[in-house]
Amino acid sequence: MENRVLIEEIKTQLNSFEIYSLFKNHEYSFFLDSGMDYEKLGKYSFIGFDPFIVFKSKNEDIEIIQNGERESVKGNPFLKLKELLSVYDMDYKSELPFVGGAVGYFGYDLCHHIEKLARTAVDDVDIPDMFLGFYDGVIIIDHRLNKVFAASLGIKGKPKEIVDLIIQRIRDGEDRKIKINLAYKEDKTGFKSNFTKDEYIKALEGLKNYIKEGDIYQANLTQRFTCELDTTPYEIYGKLRIINPAPFASFIDFGEGQIVSSSPERFIKITDRIIETRPIKGTRPRGNTPDEDKRNREELLSSEKDKAELLMIVDLERNDLGRVSKTGTVKVTELFHLEEYATVYHLVSTVIGEMKENHDIVDVITATFPGGSITGAPKIRAMEIIDELEPTQRNIYTGSIGYIGFNGDADLNIVIRTIVCKDNRAYFQVGGGIVWDSDPEMEYEETFHKARALMKALNS
Repeated sequence: MENRVLIEEIKTQLNSFEIYSLFKNHEYSFFLDSGMDYEKLGKYSFIGFDPFIVFKSKNEDIEIIQNGERESVKGNPFLKLKELLSVYDMDYKSELPFVGGAVGYFGYDLCHHIEKLARTAVDDVDIPDMFLGFYDGVIIIDHRLNKVFAASLGIKGKPKEIVDLIIQRIRDGEDRKIKINLAYKEDKTGFKSNFTKDEYIKALEGLKNYIKEGDIYQANLTQRFTCELDTTPYEIYGKLRIINPAPFASFIDFGEGQIVSSSPERFIKITDRIIETRPIKGTRPRGNTPDEDKRNREELLSSEKDKAELLMIVDLERNDLGRVSKTGTVKVTELFHLEEYATVYHLVSTVIGEMKENHDIVDVITATFPGGSITGAPKIRAMEIIDELEPTQRNIYTGSIGYIGFNGDADLNIVIRTIVCKDNRAYFQVGGGIVWDSDPEMEYEETFHKARALMKALNS
């Protein structure tokens, strides 16, 4: 397509959340919110609304909404998405990483379009497997330079008119200041799990038996919590982004509900055909005192179990990236990097590769999805065991949220620390990687460490 990209700076005193609040009631609005680490991972946030195309899929059923008309087809949603993205392929350069394209999520259960897997877990939430809005006219917040921009690719209309509309809306809302009430109840009584403690530990022991028998080396076992909502998803996100800021956080209105996410983990980033993935393995809670905090940090850094677990996933990711990368380009640039968040410490690695000439972002996703850090190794057998042991489908959890630019660049997270809000109920999952020497009691407690920030945001 013809390159008509227009970018204009907006002078404003509003912060990124206040800017999003001006557009949150528009159809299919999104906020890709980098809430921390502005120098490395969280350099930019993005806001968009009123997409010119909406793409949804559930199993084999695909729905495309454009110009008020709905087209329903059946097939593999990845193939249909590949076809649709090719229509809007644009060759443009910008110093900003994203100025227009597809934004949304890929649910975990899309794995059934990639591999032949059993499907016995119950789907009791019923949301689309894939949701993507195609957006012209986006807002970009550069956190390092403290600047705000409006951009348009000129697909939906004249770029100047689209940009001017955004700028005028922000100017009209310049006095909008938002205060978030952080009061909460410190209890777990309002949350119902899809496992009892005994059931979770029994499932964990069953998983360890598969490891003993040589089926797998490790797998990710999770439990899902649900509760009633007594406030809006938007208010919950306002609390969560303060309680637990994260570099790959997001709020997405997908029409049938809302996604509230504070994910710390990148799945896939593509810039100028360089692919990057950053698996996380190894977690310790933040301490209640400086001494306890330091002990937990040092314990994670010296844990041979956690390092071995991460190393297995790094090898898996190297193999996955190798399927779509040029020979000799796959490299590990970080191996055991410690990252600190409001409630936990994590160990992280970074793997990169250069994309093969005849491949695109959809090829990369189907070669690597779902991420190895939240499935296990070997991946396919681990996913079979997850379906057997977890009673409910994961839906969006451990899938991916992010953007795909029409120029081929992309940034997608791993969906953890994430709440699905639908029909006045909230659903979220937490878990961890299980290996042969995992302690069942400790693994069960670790799920609550990871859930702490989500429970605080919901316990308002």
